[in-house]
Amino acid sequence: MKIVVIGSSNTDMVVQSDHLPAPGETILGGTFFMNPGGKGANQAVAASRLGGNVTFVAKTGDDVFGKQTVQNLQKEGINTDFVTIDPALPSGVALITVDAQAENCIVVAPGSNMALTPDDMDPVIDRIKLAEIILLQLEIPIETVRYAIEIANRNGVKVILNPAPAQKLPDSLLGNLYMITPNESEAEILTGVRVMDPDSAEKAAWILLDKGIEQVIITMGAGGAYLLSENYSELIPAPKVHAVDTTAAGDTFNGALAVALSEGCSIREAVMFANRAASIAVTRPGAQASTPYRHELK
Repeated sequence: MKIVVIGSSNTDMVVQSDHLPAPGETILGGTFFMNPGGKGANQAVAASRLGGNVTFVAKTGDDVFGKQTVQNLQKEGINTDFVTIDPALPSGVALITVDAQAENCIVVAPGSNMALTPDDMDPVIDRIKLAEIILLQLEIPIETVRYAIEIANRNGVKVILNPAPAQKLPDSLLGNLYMITPNESEAEILTGVRVMDPDSAEKAAWILLDKGIEQVIITMGAGGAYLLSENYSELIPAPKVHAVDTTAAGDTFNGALAVALSEGCSIREAVMFANRAASIAVTRPGAQASTPYRHELK
């Protein structure tokens, strides 16, 4: 049941407001709070809280944010042996505004996350060989993502890629994935298909499946997740909840998905498990702070 998460860690600085500011607009917000975040760290925390045996691979700056990141991860029971320090760059930070409808806008200053290089993967090879799942995102250099996928492929380890933040990816990378988990906007960038409903999600998913990916899951927020694979083609609905902050819903979904798959669940069971976890996360403010524990999903 070992999971290796390779990715970013940030400190999230969040302001709540009635609405998101337009270009050039200054608005008075409400509550400010600071939380540990970053897609990689969020997914690692989600997987650990939900029962996974998690190793996190990342790079922080030599600053207070980096030290707090490692301490927080260790408190969550995550192996941090491969979280290294860059002496020149600061730790990553994210500036987040959340409006009254729980929508958000985010600007990330990646800092040391972009210094996580392919060379940093070599010490992790033995850990990757022992893993059930490798979970990756795109807040680190694409060369590092590609190399980690190559290592996993050589050793028969399944790779889940959460392609966020959105960007176009070469077929040579996509064809080596076990699973990809874009949201609607990320799926559109990858396929050119505007995803608005189950029919358009299916069309986009087929384009990705035809590139050699074994399983495609397009997350659709409150609408659930569309699953396409050799054995499944369906929209799996999400539980109905009152959302207050969607900041780490996708990260919670991906961490939960990795846990369920590592435990031998079917793809459909894993998506249902991930939907339940994400539906709890959106009812709470914050990134890692909103991630549920395993007992809360019952």
